[in-house]
Amino acid sequence: MRKQLTIETAVKVAILLMIGILSSYFHARFDLTADRRYSLSKPTKQMLQRIDDEILFRVYLDGDLPAGFQRLQNSVREMLDEFRAYGGENIQYEFIDPAENPNQQGRERVFRELYEKGLDPTNLQIKEKDGSTAQKLIFPGIIVSYAGRDVAVNILKNHVSASAEANLQTSIQSLEYDLTFAINQLLTPEAPVIGFLRGHGELTPEQMEDMVYTLGKFYTLRQVDATPELVCTDSAGRLTYRALVVAQPLAQFSDAEKFMIDQYVMAGGRVLWLIDNTTASIDSLSHGREVQAMLMDLNLDDLLFNYGVRINANLIQDMQCAVIPVNTALVGQPPQFAPAPWVFSPIITPTDNHPLTKNLDMIRIDFASSIDTVGRDASVEKTILLTASDNCRVVPLPARVDLSIISERIAPESFTHSGLAVGVLLEGEFRSAFANRPLQVDGFSRQQFHRESAATRMIVISDGDIIRQQFRQNGDQREPLPLGYDRYTRQTFGNKEFLLNAINYLCGFDELMESRSKEFKLRMLNRAKITEQRTTWQMLNVVVPVLIIVAFGFIFNALRKRRYQ
Repeated sequence: MRKQLTIETAVKVAILLMIGILSSYFHARFDLTADRRYSLSKPTKQMLQRIDDEILFRVYLDGDLPAGFQRLQNSVREMLDEFRAYGGENIQYEFIDPAENPNQQGRERVFRELYEKGLDPTNLQIKEKDGSTAQKLIFPGIIVSYAGRDVAVNILKNHVSASAEANLQTSIQSLEYDLTFAINQLLTPEAPVIGFLRGHGELTPEQMEDMVYTLGKFYTLRQVDATPELVCTDSAGRLTYRALVVAQPLAQFSDAEKFMIDQYVMAGGRVLWLIDNTTASIDSLSHGREVQAMLMDLNLDDLLFNYGVRINANLIQDMQCAVIPVNTALVGQPPQFAPAPWVFSPIITPTDNHPLTKNLDMIRIDFASSIDTVGRDASVEKTILLTASDNCRVVPLPARVDLSIISERIAPESFTHSGLAVGVLLEGEFRSAFANRPLQVDGFSRQQFHRESAATRMIVISDGDIIRQQFRQNGDQREPLPLGYDRYTRQTFGNKEFLLNAINYLCGFDELMESRSKEFKLRMLNRAKITEQRTTWQMLNVVVPVLIIVAFGFIFNALRKRRYQ
């Protein structure tokens, strides 16, 4: 008997040792959550496995933090541990409290360095042990370092339309995409080139300073004319310009210029069209209370129609809109400004039907027109990205835009349109708009002409102000404000994040965007039911367990008596 017991014990120990040895060579991870929140996407795993040197993540989210930020901290730690499971020892991380320096000057120096590197600060109210509250500045972000290069990642999403809990949930959902995009930028030896079209009164780099600065962290930016330079290729036969941005042109395009843009698309180029279809603007109203909104004739209608969209000759008015300051003082009195809704500035809620717009904050646009998708070309897929609200209407051009509309009552029954498109994604194989009328352009040979494109994509937005930032007057100086920041309401809209996602998608980083499709469901308790059924659930959780234990005791004693009677 003793010999058999010894053999069984030895076999069990041997099995455990064998399992331990095998687990050091092979590992398996099981995610049993319904929304797969602990599973990385396939492109992320492949990217982590090809890392050949150490990547350091310095996470500035440590110290005495509220419960919500501790949850975000734990999620970051879990995500980096998941990265390490596939990237091995090449993935290293550390958590840092930027406010741990007891010296105030030292803390301010650290804060300044983090801000200069690109991390955005957030001010928190911390409850002290004595019950008082104190202000604490934190930098909820990560500095990712690889081969002597750094990339800043701001992980806290602060959507103006969402609650604090929803913002934390969105931040956790976006972790994989934010981190993998930063790693991808560090692993890419040469930054892709983005061209900004010029020659037609487009926005200047100074008018897009914040977006130019943001894109400059990941791409090489150049201004380019609509000439044969657009279709130049590198030594590998790839287009020099990975994507082209047409930002609010004001002058007409010639047929030769349209031809070069068309051939750029036929060669596989990607275009972000930011087109105003009207002459009206917020700046034009600064010189008077009234302006005549005329149709902007850019000579692009036939080109866009051929690709599958039409920007209509109208202006959208939306009940879900921004506010502007209006002088409410009587004549002869000092000016007194008050915010008033401005229906020509819709606040757009991005759709959730595409990774490009998923989990984005609301977007502000000005004097936009509706977009229709046209044509039945099965080789071109059309996806609506941005729409007006369910309470909107259109005003045909030409139209009178008068500030007196602010004093009029907004009648909901007159806003009868719903979900008018202002942003469309086109993907597929396009036919040339010059297939039946090829032009002869200097520097472009007939042998280079393409009638059909390879698989490519473009995005059409019926507003150029979406990329234009506001300015603040400070004495004699005009200070640029962050893109999407409204100086009247002090809210920051999602313009910059949307445009960055659009450029990333056009440049072919859509595999990384697979992680943006994740949706972690926020399973909140129903407060109405909690109030209504409070007593029932209290009885269920307190009394029922006691009754179960008592019943178990009676049954146990009854069985014991029967057994030993």
